[in-house]
Amino acid sequence: MLTYDQIRHDQRINTYITAADRSLSALGFTEHSFAHVGKVASTAAYILSTLNRTPHEIELVKIAAHLHDIGNLVNRIAHSQSGAIMAFRILGELGMEPQDIATIVTAIGNHDEGTGVPVDDLSAALILADKSDVRRSRVRNRNKDTFDIHDRVNYSVYDSALEINEAKDRITLCLSVDTEYSSIMDYFEIFMQRMVLCRKAAERLGLSFKLIINDQQLI
Repeated sequence: MLTYDQIRHDQRINTYITAADRSLSALGFTEHSFAHVGKVASTAAYILSTLNRTPHEIELVKIAAHLHDIGNLVNRIAHSQSGAIMAFRILGELGMEPQDIATIVTAIGNHDEGTGVPVDDLSAALILADKSDVRRSRVRNRNKDTFDIHDRVNYSVYDSALEINEAKDRITLCLSVDTEYSSIMDYFEIFMQRMVLCRKAAERLGLSFKLIINDQQLI
């Protein structure tokens, strides 16, 4: 079986990730490089392992997480679909089993809030892991005077945690937000569609979704 470690250390794949992130940097987007895909992989693995999914499923979701944003190499628009097609080609050439390729391609193709749907457990875990990665360190712009709303919202989040409760019936995204840089309303202005997708992803996994910002439950 093709492993996450093999994918993570594949020079060709990492070249694509680097180039995709370079394009997003030119467009003024937050960091989408190795820190992001690594965080998404570990969070998605946490979700599925906590819900007692198989080691094989956990390995596949980590591979999907590592590859999920390579479509930005082509264009930011429809990057989930172009990334899925790229992953289909890459994983096929690396000799992965067709069923595993199908699972990973489905997750990548459905991770973005524009067109994504949590059609299975792996796509749901990838959605939750990806959309919960909001943090100050993803902001590239160091000049706070020129922050746009995305810079302000991400910079304002100084602590975040995604946790499944002991009963395994609820997943909660807890954010600590410095309102000097962004209001909670700003967060909802740009992330509401993502939070709706997270709710649907949680439901796919048999969980309710809660959002807590500064100790106040908002969803």
